[in-house]
Amino acid sequence: MIATVPSVWPVGAAFAQKAARIMDVILHIGAHRTGTTTFQDYMRSHRETLATRGIGFWGPYRTRRGLFSGLIPGAAAARHRDLCRRAEGRIRLHLARARADGVRSLVVSDENMIGCARANLRARTLYPAIGERMARFARAFDGHLTRVVISPRAQDLYWSSMIAYGVARGLPLPGGAALDHIARQTRGWRDVITDLACALPPQVDIQVMPFEMFTGRSDALLRLGAGLDAPADGGLRWLNRAPDLPTLRRRLHERGQDATCLPDGTGRWHPFDAAACAALREVYADDIMWLTAGADGLATLTEDRTGTRAGNTLPPGAMTQGYRTHDRQESHLAQPR
Repeated sequence: MIATVPSVWPVGAAFAQKAARIMDVILHIGAHRTGTTTFQDYMRSHRETLATRGIGFWGPYRTRRGLFSGLIPGAAAARHRDLCRRAEGRIRLHLARARADGVRSLVVSDENMIGCARANLRARTLYPAIGERMARFARAFDGHLTRVVISPRAQDLYWSSMIAYGVARGLPLPGGAALDHIARQTRGWRDVITDLACALPPQVDIQVMPFEMFTGRSDALLRLGAGLDAPADGGLRWLNRAPDLPTLRRRLHERGQDATCLPDGTGRWHPFDAAACAALREVYADDIMWLTAGADGLATLTEDRTGTRAGNTLPPGAMTQGYRTHDRQESHLAQPR
C-alpha cells in the first residue's frame, strides 16, 4: 500500500504546467548494482558539453550532501515535524537556480532514492518501500517530473552482486536460510515497477532499460532512456563492479573473520546453488515477458534498436555479461558516491 504524502506545498495547476514547460526533470533511480556509478561518472565527465545543450545533472555528490535530507522520514521525524517540508523547499530552491542557469532538462541520478542497499539486504526482497519513497520524491519535484528511468537486472546476478557488495563493507556472510529466503521470494521487477507506477502521477513516463542491454553504455542510457542529446562515450566502461573472491577473502581476514567458507577461485562469488539460480532466473524471465507484452500500460521497455530486440528470452550477450569472460576485462577504479 502506498502511504499518503501530506500536501504541505500546494502548487497551482497553471503554475505546475508552466514550470514543466520551462524545465523537465528525469529521475534515474538505478537500481543498485546496475551501472549507476558508471552513468554518474559519464554525466560528470561531460558536464560542460551537456550544459551547452541545456542539460543539467544532479548526482550523489549533490543529493547525498543534504539536498534530500528529511524527505524520507527517519528517527528525527517525530521531533522535527517540518523536515519533509524543509526538504521540499530546499529542492525547489535548487530547481529554481537550475532554471535560472538555463537548464531545460535536469537528470537526477541516485539509486538511493528507492532505498539503500543495506535495507534491501535486510529485507531480503526487492525494494519493498519504493512506493512510499517515490511518492515523496514525486511530490518534491511536482510540476517538473516527466520521466523515471529504471534498470532491472537478472535476480541471480543482482543478489550475488548486492551480497558481495555488502560483505565487502562489513555485513556478515549470509547463511543458507537467508539465501534460501531470497531464492524463494516471488517479488520481482514487475512488482517493483507496479509499485513505482502507483506512486507517480499518471503523466510521468516510466522507461525500463534492462541492465544486460545497456551496461557500460551511458550515452545510450541517456539518449534512449531520457530522450536527450547524449555526447558519445568513448568505449565500454563499467565502474564499481562487485568485489571478486580474493578481495572478499582479504576483507574478511582484515576484520578477523573466517574466510574459509568462501569457495576457492579468483572470479566472482556466486553464493546461490544451481537450483536457486534457476528459480531467480525464472522470475526474471517472467518480468521480461511482462515488459515485452506492454507491462499493463504502466511502463515502456526501452530497446536498443542497434542491437538484439529484447523478447521472451535475454539476448545471447546478456547470458554471459558479468561472468568470467567479463571479469577479465580491464579494471577501473570506482568513483566515490
